[in-house]
Amino acid sequence: MELLTTAHPNSPALDMKLTKDLLHAVAGGVRPATIRVFLPGPTLAFGQLDRHRDGFDHACRTAEAHGRTPVVRLGGGHAVAYDGDCLVIEVIRRQGRREVELESRFVDMVELISGALASLGVSVWVGERSREYCPGKFSLHLPNGPKVAGVAQRVILRGSLTTAVVVVGGGDALRAVVGDVYAALELPLDLRTVGAVADTHPELNCDIVRRAVIARLVGRYR
Repeated sequence: MELLTTAHPNSPALDMKLTKDLLHAVAGGVRPATIRVFLPGPTLAFGQLDRHRDGFDHACRTAEAHGRTPVVRLGGGHAVAYDGDCLVIEVIRRQGRREVELESRFVDMVELISGALASLGVSVWVGERSREYCPGKFSLHLPNGPKVAGVAQRVILRGSLTTAVVVVGGGDALRAVVGDVYAALELPLDLRTVGAVADTHPELNCDIVRRAVIARLVGRYR
């Protein structure tokens, strides 16, 4: 397993292309299984289904008005906003033709994030809340609070990508852009489900969380 911290914060589209290239390289046996942990630039990553909604063009313009570059992400789900106050984690593996391990890969990522946050004194609850931001069974929430991390996957022939975004800071900015983009897409949303770890743990920042995540990765994969 190889660890990368390469990122292109000034070009979210280039970051998305790098993710796609890494996935195909690992699937093709050109490079080993790879984990990428990085701080992204201001991005609004739409899900594949969002492209087909009537409000998609309006949502892209809305994202740009908030200073976010719109891109279409490889994983599933709906629109996700992130920036330098967030940590992106990608785990890219090669797999056999008949391997189907979606559930276990989701669980692995959730355990990685929840374990790293627990080491910093942050407890999280896993599951989907009503009308939450980018809903999913493996959403991570602060107890009785907002969603602070989500997990998605993309599977191709002989390769899989499990990706997560941990929102460490910038909760107010996130709520502003997500509220407007979801309104443009006409998606249900309870803004109380949108937030950041620092909303209740202001002593934490991305660098602290990044180090905790990498420490967990080193312990897991050596």
